[in-house]
Formats: sequence, C-alpha cells, structure tokens
Amino acid sequence: MKREVKALAHYRMNRAGETFEDGLLLLKQGSPNGAIGRFYYAAFHAARALLAVKGLDAPRHTGVIKLFSQHFVKTGAVSPETAKVLSRSFEKRLDSEYEDYVDFTKKDAEQVRDEVRQFIRACEKALADL
Repeated sequence: MKREVKALAHYRMNRAGETFEDGLLLLKQGSPNGAIGRFYYAAFHAARALLAVKGLDAPRHTGVIKLFSQHFVKTGAVSPETAKVLSRSFEKRLDSEYEDYVDFTKKDAEQVRDEVRQFIRACEKALADL
C-alpha cells in the first residue's frame, strides 16, 4: 500500500474514533439525537478509510454506502449484517436532523453506539487484512 494511501486511511480511522468519542459525550450530556449523528459520522469515516485503500470515494453519503457494499461486502471483507449498520445509522441520522418531532431515546442512541462500535472494529480488521 502506498504511503499516502496508508496515511489517508489512518487519518480517516482516527477521525472515526474522535467522532465516536464526540457521540459518547453528547449521549452522556443527554442529547441522543446529536449522539446518533456523531455515531453515524464515525461509521462514515471508517467506511471512507477502507474506500481510500481502493482509491475510491464518493461525493454523497449514499455513494459511500453503495461503494462500501460493492467493494467490501461482495468481496467478503465485511459481512452484510455489519455493512447494514452504515445504512441504518445514516437513516437514523437523517431522521434525527431533518424530520419534525423525532426524539430518539437514550436507549435508541445506545443501540446505534453499540452497532457503530462493532462496525468500526470490523473496518479496522478489514483494513489490517488488506
């Protein structure tokens, strides 16, 4: 793997970790909607770290989700169930930020947190295997 690509993937995984930590702080402060948004972005950065290794990226979130599925699920690097975390957390983030009268609970945010934590771990493993 080229040095620049490795550095970009590493940078994006670090962003995933930092953003996940931001989500934990928001959850602790009683902001489940905000936490869900941060947890989604943590998964998004982890997915983009893997895409960087393949020289891929997309200008839209849906494009990142599609490329991730095409290049990491279909090849067996990441399980389909793990990959679904990215799209589920994306949908919840959209609801939390753009829909009226959507108030996720602490329990909802904790579920997203746990799923995204596993997603990031799966991405770290896939990255190490590349």
